[in-house]
Amino acid sequence: MTDEPAGITEFDALSNAAAADALLACCASPVWVGGMLAGRPYRSAARLYETADAVLAALPEDEIDRALAGHPRIGERTDNTTSAREQSGVAEATDAVRAALAEGNRAYEQRFGHRYLVCATGRSGAELLDLLTARLRNDPATERTVMRTELAKINRIRLRRMLGESG
Repeated sequence: MTDEPAGITEFDALSNAAAADALLACCASPVWVGGMLAGRPYRSAARLYETADAVLAALPEDEIDRALAGHPRIGERTDNTTSAREQSGVAEATDAVRAALAEGNRAYEQRFGHRYLVCATGRSGAELLDLLTARLRNDPATERTVMRTELAKINRIRLRRMLGESG
């Protein structure tokens, strides 16, 4: 008897095309998806998550940029239900916080040349604004590292959801 959720067994049984679609919903980098497909079958969620982190860590910067393109700006309305769920704390933010997030996004993109990415799950609009403000003080190399870490957190949350795990 295994302690693994049924989701990992189901994921391992998917065709490559169906698995690629499921993985693209987690991360928009085709190279990341290819690396994940190469690791199948996983047989355990832990192995899937470890591989996801390792493949992400090895991605070249242009693929990280592709992954970023799959995420709306923090505070921006989106038709993507996954992103909307992750940013649900912004929905209750005041107009002032929303305006400050929009301005912060512009300043961030001008400073760093890429979209502000943060794991927004469970965070309020005010918290996300505070994080953005703090991260604007980072140097570009530090910020790129922070952004990759946030992307890994988001990928893991999405992979857990894909497998039907809670938490």
